[in-house]
Amino acid sequence: MGNYDVIVIGAGHNGLVAAAYLAKGGRRVLVLERQDRVGGAAVTEELFPGFHFSTCADGGGYLSPEVRRDLALDSNGLKIHAADPVVFAPQPDGSHLTIWRDTARTAKEIEAFSKKDAARYPDFVALMQKLAGVVGGLMRIAPPDLPELAWGDLRSLVKLAGPLRKLGRKNLNELLRVLPMPVADLLNEWFESEVLKGAIAASGVRNITWGPQEAGTAYTLLYDWALSDTGLFRSAGVVSGGMGALTKTIAQAARSFGVEIQTGAGVERVAIEEGRAVGVQLENGEAHTAKVIASNADPRTTFTRLVDPLIQSAKLARHVRNIKYRGSAARIHLALREIPEFNALRGGDTATYLSGPIQISPSMMYLQRAYDCVKYGEYSQKPYLDILIPSLSDPTLAPSGQHVMSITAKFAPNELRVGDWAERREAFTEVVLDTLAEYAPKIRDVIAHRKTLVPPDLEAEFGLPEGNPNHGEMTLDQFFHMRPIPGYARYRTPFPGLYLCGAGAHPGGGVTGIPGQNAAREILRDWS
Repeated sequence: MGNYDVIVIGAGHNGLVAAAYLAKGGRRVLVLERQDRVGGAAVTEELFPGFHFSTCADGGGYLSPEVRRDLALDSNGLKIHAADPVVFAPQPDGSHLTIWRDTARTAKEIEAFSKKDAARYPDFVALMQKLAGVVGGLMRIAPPDLPELAWGDLRSLVKLAGPLRKLGRKNLNELLRVLPMPVADLLNEWFESEVLKGAIAASGVRNITWGPQEAGTAYTLLYDWALSDTGLFRSAGVVSGGMGALTKTIAQAARSFGVEIQTGAGVERVAIEEGRAVGVQLENGEAHTAKVIASNADPRTTFTRLVDPLIQSAKLARHVRNIKYRGSAARIHLALREIPEFNALRGGDTATYLSGPIQISPSMMYLQRAYDCVKYGEYSQKPYLDILIPSLSDPTLAPSGQHVMSITAKFAPNELRVGDWAERREAFTEVVLDTLAEYAPKIRDVIAHRKTLVPPDLEAEFGLPEGNPNHGEMTLDQFFHMRPIPGYARYRTPFPGLYLCGAGAHPGGGVTGIPGQNAAREILRDWS
């Protein structure tokens, strides 16, 4: 038996970030991880000999700059390639729209589709950057526990004064108007080109089970915008060595502060005595005690498996039961013999255009129809595809001259109305490849190996309930003071000494490290 100041359950990136900050704050910290490796869903795996993939999570450009600086991740070996373009959006007619980090260069590209939109694009970017700045500020505070406000709630809200003052009254009204809007309504106010609107709207639905016509998707667009390393609506960062290299670097930084990490050490139960968390019981029978337990598991797992449900109130059980997960993305990994040829790039600089995210999202109606099938328990026959070929930025991921391609395909519901994923996984993979072949006709000719992970696979292999990587849908009813459940938005739980530090807590998902950073700050505040 060991005695620690803090035990962190789960060595995903948020758990490791929380542990590092707590150890840096002078606490003796133990991290316990069920798997035989650190990283949680942010791992790199050699799925085929010589081909290394970020199996589940990708998008290293969302990592919080504060976390990267405070934990000295660069000096510990972290390298993130800042890919450009931000989006390459091929079209069914063989044309393409490319969105670059440089706003003026992008405006030139947009002119091919609409001169009016090209003129308005810089103003749109400027306004959204201002609004996203406030959303980013919200991410970094502990939300108030409404309807009851304590002095600590008010103190944290003061931090928003600066961003709100910069925003001004006019733009503040615009923020309040935009947040609950469908992203389709927002973009229809600004632009006329379906190609441009489809390229941007994809970021409003990429991490959520909604179509662009659903309320609140403008918020999810701003959420991604606030986190992105590009200053635009999505990241274009590629981690050298894959996402597993990122979490290994965070683990290395945590160890440098004194954190002890044990892998292959699954937690069976959080020990609660007289209503307070006092330790953990491991699956192998070992036990450890600590003054604080921080769970990086999702809220459902924490309260229904790790904490005895019989000691919980009916109100708590009801709130936990009502958390929406609704995973709807599949991951398809392809080992490629060579770079695929896209119709839109014949004779062009293929490597440059394909080095960033590739989106099959030619219009907002395309995205909406791709989503609509989920309402009826069916996968899309024309899915929205978000594609990365990270080996163009990091050749070490594949054998010389060959490449890895990872596709996030939406929409694919966790539960199918007809049949199950065991019998329909390959059929969906063919649908994805058929869709991609409309833009890259010879894609099947260059595939050496392939592997598909549907939502049940993501739950079984990575512990993501219903295959949702965000530990709960990123909808407005599960945002800020409502995340993960009403009354417990400040990382604390009904059991003193037990905290949440994962993506199920505010502000939510993405490989940002912010939930872990915020939780560590609140733990240290309570400690003092």
